[in-house]
Amino acid sequence: MPAPSAPEADADAVVQMQGIVTRFGRQTVHDGLDLTVRRGEILAIAGGSGSGKSVLLREMVGLQQPTAGTVRVFGTDLATLDDASWQALRRRWGVMFQKGGLFSALTVQENVGLPLREQGRLQGRLPDALVDGIAAWKLALTGLPPDVVGKHPDALSGGMLKRAALARALALDPELLILDEPTSGLDPASAAGIGTLIRATQTQFGPTIVLISHDLELLWRVPDRVAVLGEGRVLAIGPMASLADHPHPTVAAYFDDARRHAAPAPSPPAQETAWKTS
Repeated sequence: MPAPSAPEADADAVVQMQGIVTRFGRQTVHDGLDLTVRRGEILAIAGGSGSGKSVLLREMVGLQQPTAGTVRVFGTDLATLDDASWQALRRRWGVMFQKGGLFSALTVQENVGLPLREQGRLQGRLPDALVDGIAAWKLALTGLPPDVVGKHPDALSGGMLKRAALARALALDPELLILDEPTSGLDPASAAGIGTLIRATQTQFGPTIVLISHDLELLWRVPDRVAVLGEGRVLAIGPMASLADHPHPTVAAYFDDARRHAAPAPSPPAQETAWKTS
């Protein structure tokens, strides 16, 4: 019997994960999981603790290999890449880690400039003034005041730290933006501001955005679709309005629990500006 052929790539998919199995010893986290992220959408990944959300993001950008299955990003099977192809592909995405991932010994501006300096090391050094200027511009785009550029991460509030981490993820103008719990640990007003910023990022620059969140308010306001993980796979996917009263018991239980733990939503201001362009 001939071996089954690899599944064909979807031309409209930025990320295509098929038949993903992930095991850690005897623990199976993903068991035949399929997920497609469409070009230009904001997709949120939700699910209970231990459902494999962060592991899935790591597999999506090649930081971890699944036990079985295929991961394609921009139509390329990550398992087939050599070092040079890998370096070229990874410059097309930006990642914002849950805890920010900024280096404490560097200033905020230096942190945001790191991807630019790394690209310069590979493709030809960029002038320091240009790197600093781009970094300052990216920080301004996320709504941070000019005086943060010389500060270190430990001098920033939680909301400002999230914005600085997003600025670094945007440094190379990525086509794919990966956000791990972008509102985790923030008060409701700061979380709402980050949600507005994420939507504004997609509207103004057009990247495909994948984010993990358990923030019910964000799940209603920001993504085009929400994928709910459980039992090793995607149990449900669609607009939030189609999932809130989903009949699957695990999906229903997840949203019931999220509602019980949700903080009161902040009252939106009359007009909210997400970007500073001057």
